[in-house]
Amino acid sequence: MHVPSAAASRSDWLTPVELTLLGAIWGGSFLFMRIAAAPFGALALVEMRIALGALVLLPFLWRARAQFGPARWGRLALVAALNSAIPFTLLAWGAERAPAGIGAIANSLAALWTVLVAFVLYREPIGWLRGLAMAIGVVGVIVLMGDKTSGDNVAGAAVAGALASLCYGFSSNFTKRWLGDLPPVAAVAATMLCAAVMLAPLAWAHWPAVPPARSAWLSALALGVVCTGFAYAVFFRLIARIGPSRATTSTYLVPLFGVLWGWLVLGEQPGAHMLLAGGLILGSVIVSQREARRPAEIARERVAASETHLGGET
Repeated sequence: MHVPSAAASRSDWLTPVELTLLGAIWGGSFLFMRIAAAPFGALALVEMRIALGALVLLPFLWRARAQFGPARWGRLALVAALNSAIPFTLLAWGAERAPAGIGAIANSLAALWTVLVAFVLYREPIGWLRGLAMAIGVVGVIVLMGDKTSGDNVAGAAVAGALASLCYGFSSNFTKRWLGDLPPVAAVAATMLCAAVMLAPLAWAHWPAVPPARSAWLSALALGVVCTGFAYAVFFRLIARIGPSRATTSTYLVPLFGVLWGWLVLGEQPGAHMLLAGGLILGSVIVSQREARRPAEIARERVAASETHLGGET
């Protein structure tokens, strides 16, 4: 009779806990942006978030520094703009204007945009099921934009979240093709370092004249250290252990926790539009990700999972 090893038994219960924790942390990022965006302004807050996240992940980059030659940094800078600088700024701008759940829901479109960008740029097939899922996701954004009761500028925040997720769609494809041979966490640290340098002059020019309250500072600190640096390290460790497909299921929980934290902490009651839009968008993402894959694609994913390592660790 086969007796599971202690490590396997530990993994059985630890994996769902880590997936839930990751969803809760990333969902919490929208709460912290909601609290800190107005006192700091979008640019100053995002600069703090990225700089703190880069600082947390810097040891991984230092360990793998030999792999980051001068020729790498042009593409790293482009990925930095699309994966951090632009989308984080859009999300923070939206957080100033609408409840935390709005950005969390709209941002979950990233998986659909990734498929669409791969089709447009690289002619990767979509399939009818993913095409239907994308159409449903667009309907969800339209429904979300129609919410008139839960914020001052819900439509603007929804569009900002959708554009941020589009940036993630581009960055995911570019990362896969340009940076796939680099240690993942080290690559994230490098892109954040680039993004912090890019935004520094703008953040300095728009630094708040009135010192933000303690709650805003604590939210900015949590946003950078926990929701960015720590969360990325956990995410890529999960990928190394259980593979990309299972690890990315944590993103299904992000809009749910985004709405939940806004409700519990800030009293932002989710309206009918938000709940319906969230159901449409989340459902479309799940359908898209569960579309039947070719055996060759599954095999490639298994190889990628087996080769993924963190900052020089194997």
